[in-house]
Amino acid sequence: MCTPQSCKKEKGQFRQLIRGKRTITYLDGIIGAFVAAFGIYVIYRITVGLQYKWNWGAIPQYILRYEEEGRGLVPNLLLQGLFTTIRLSLWGTFLATIFGTVMGLCRVSHGLFNRLVGRTYVELIRNLPPLVIIFIFYYFMSGQIMSALGVDDFVLNLPEGAKALVSFLFAPPSLVSPFLSALVALAIFEGAYITEIIRSGIQSIERGIWEAGHALGLTRWQQMRHVILPLTVQRVLPPLAGQFISTIKDSAIVSVISIQELTFQGMELMAATYLTFEVWITITVLYLLLTLSLSLGVERLEVYLRRSEA
Repeated sequence: MCTPQSCKKEKGQFRQLIRGKRTITYLDGIIGAFVAAFGIYVIYRITVGLQYKWNWGAIPQYILRYEEEGRGLVPNLLLQGLFTTIRLSLWGTFLATIFGTVMGLCRVSHGLFNRLVGRTYVELIRNLPPLVIIFIFYYFMSGQIMSALGVDDFVLNLPEGAKALVSFLFAPPSLVSPFLSALVALAIFEGAYITEIIRSGIQSIERGIWEAGHALGLTRWQQMRHVILPLTVQRVLPPLAGQFISTIKDSAIVSVISIQELTFQGMELMAATYLTFEVWITITVLYLLLTLSLSLGVERLEVYLRRSEA
């Protein structure tokens, strides 16, 4: 038993151990000053060297616009593109996690066929440019499979309420096929990297834990479900967070097949207004909001898991 003072001291030490020291050093100040000076220099060169006329006042109207029909402020091009990027990222991350987990289990399976399937998937997808994968799925899946299944006609014939739900969750009814093609291509590409993260996490589990599960009479599936995968999640969470952030950034590549996500809307807006720097700086900030929010969320989850484990 510890005294109240000693217990309080130990708790404080534990919190400090979990959170780590967060102090600003002289090196941080020097780096911050250098970055600020570099930013000022870039702005100066753009303004004076290129004789660029900044017009930040025009940007807000492309984020939100006012409709006089009683709806008030509604999302405009940039915010609509941001919502499409969020949909792509969420669904892409969900599907990629499923693909990666299944193939990761195949990679560590005792069956030769399962290992060959997992290895072939990883080596094939990781050694192909993502742009090639996007075009293959767009022309084959959207042009052939979706047409054969009648997906477009099915969505267009839905009731208005169902169409609104499809637009909210995926894309407008007329763009569902290209959106699904881009989504599957993005998920398969990201899933190959998640596969290797899951595989390495499972293989990092100590042999003694496997043997303890076997001694308790657990089957391999029961060991994987109740013991190995929960431990694996804690170990692979940081690299998985990095891969989820990559999914957000990689979603920009689907702009080449005219998916109206954030990058596509930025290119359209830049071509129409010639507000080159204002548009791309705004898009950069929007992407940073997404990625930093995810990064901070995963960091909080890591702290919670470490506290639970301790």
